[in-house]
Amino acid sequence: EVLSSLVKSSFLVEKQPPQVLKTQTKFQASVRFLLGPQLLKASAKPYMVRADMVTEKQARELALSAYSNTLSESTGEIMHNVVALETNPTSGTCCANFKNVLLKKIKRCERKGSESVTEEKCAVLFSTTVAVTPSNLSIHLQVLSLPIVVIVHGNQDNNAKATVLWDNAFSEIDRVPFVVAERVPWEKMCDTLNLKFMAEVQTTKGLLKEHYFFLAQKIFNDHSASLEDFQSRSVSWAQFNKEILPGRGFTFWQWFDGVLDLTKRCLKSYWSDRLIIGFISKQYVCKLLSTEPDGTFLLRFSDSEIGGVTIAHVIRGKDGSSQVENIQPFSAKDLSIRSLGDRIRDLGQLRNLYPNTPKDQAFGSHYNSEWVGAD
Repeated sequence: EVLSSLVKSSFLVEKQPPQVLKTQTKFQASVRFLLGPQLLKASAKPYMVRADMVTEKQARELALSAYSNTLSESTGEIMHNVVALETNPTSGTCCANFKNVLLKKIKRCERKGSESVTEEKCAVLFSTTVAVTPSNLSIHLQVLSLPIVVIVHGNQDNNAKATVLWDNAFSEIDRVPFVVAERVPWEKMCDTLNLKFMAEVQTTKGLLKEHYFFLAQKIFNDHSASLEDFQSRSVSWAQFNKEILPGRGFTFWQWFDGVLDLTKRCLKSYWSDRLIIGFISKQYVCKLLSTEPDGTFLLRFSDSEIGGVTIAHVIRGKDGSSQVENIQPFSAKDLSIRSLGDRIRDLGQLRNLYPNTPKDQAFGSHYNSEWVGAD
């Protein structure tokens, strides 16, 4: 029996082949056939492996025919898509490595209902024909990559990543390509967001129970349910990345991905040191800080802007009344100009990180040493 298998990407970590491809962009891919090299009939020329783009419909037809059919037409034009099959006697496998493969163009399918171009999945079909000994039997091998979303502009990247994430996290192994559930348990979504966050930010400090509670309130638009209530709910693809959040101009995933990007680029060390609560509502911050001393502050991710972090702090009047102020959110661009630690050091009204850690003690290791020049 001849078995074939694609070297698939790790769960939630987009490796080769990339799962969001931009046309006119080079990429690399690897396919490994579990076919003992000793079984291959010696040939004057190396056996060649071909890579073609296929639509979801073509992938489904190939899978239903148990890959006995050959591809009638490629759905995209791939340059440098034929490479030699290399044998590795030590591992007992044959492998083809595609380097500098270039997707030139893609032929789009008819989309279903309200489906957007970034929800359209295709795949790379790897195929080769080899002769095996001792029977000299010619065998055609085909295998599909994981689903790929093809984009033509960087502004589609965010939504395409949502499609890839949902498919990676919630698809069944033995499925009709590329069917995936429309609704999933909220607990599974929590696990997925946590794994994605830790992998993307490259941190060992994951999301906490109170973070999930805030995220549930946001995605379900429900501020009256308890943490336990959310655990029995399921969340839909539409709630994840089609429906616009109330009073905002973006979806849940677009907001969450903005937090991921900001944290990865500018806040990794602060998050890993647990200096950022981050996932907490403006209303709950007011409740937490209203009874605290003047100058107590905490850090949360902005609700109103994608990829922003804001500082909420207490101001107490002479009459003892308290007011919680939120400083204008800092973006990744802002924090690339001056770091979060230095901005906190600059703000004299900030004294203690909630609940009661002096700010220099909490953020001192994140301050940059600065030289003050003479006049």
